[in-house]
Amino acid sequence: MTNRNKELPLEEREELLRALKTRFEKNMNRHIDLEWAKVQVKLEANTEKLWSLNEMERTGGEPDVFGYDRKTDEFVFYDCSAESPIGRRNVCYDREALESRKKHKPENNAIDMAADMGIEILTEEQYRELQKLGNFDTKTSSWVKTPANIRKLKGAIFCDRRYDTVFVYHNGAESYYAARGFRGSLRV
Repeated sequence: MTNRNKELPLEEREELLRALKTRFEKNMNRHIDLEWAKVQVKLEANTEKLWSLNEMERTGGEPDVFGYDRKTDEFVFYDCSAESPIGRRNVCYDREALESRKKHKPENNAIDMAADMGIEILTEEQYRELQKLGNFDTKTSSWVKTPANIRKLKGAIFCDRRYDTVFVYHNGAESYYAARGFRGSLRV
């Protein structure tokens, strides 16, 4: 369902902006001292980024402004859904893992899905930053960017929150589960 020119029709763009504004205003603890008007100006000037945010929204990520990078003059969005985005679960880690499966292949993989959406998969550090703002993935888990040395050995890492603690685990990169997806970030 990828849109080749990555531009939303006007009506969808307006609907997305309304949803993002409502979420922004309901969750001010995620972006203290930021103003929606400035975020909206950036979004309206970056239609391809709006398309990516719509993909995050469409797949259940509930993207919200997580912060502002003064050095690059960019707003940073993270998936803020309570659980791993439902439209991005049942995926293995990357294409190599997907191709290595002989039977029962999942339909997709986290790394390719993120690239197709124009977003980055969260790193372990970003995941831990997100968890400081709430309790995320208390029933699910999310793949996170795996260090090359682990991936070279055919592994991948994922995180979740249990017992009021963020845990990092490992699995074979070809593994996939109904309750594991991935969270992404986008800079605008």
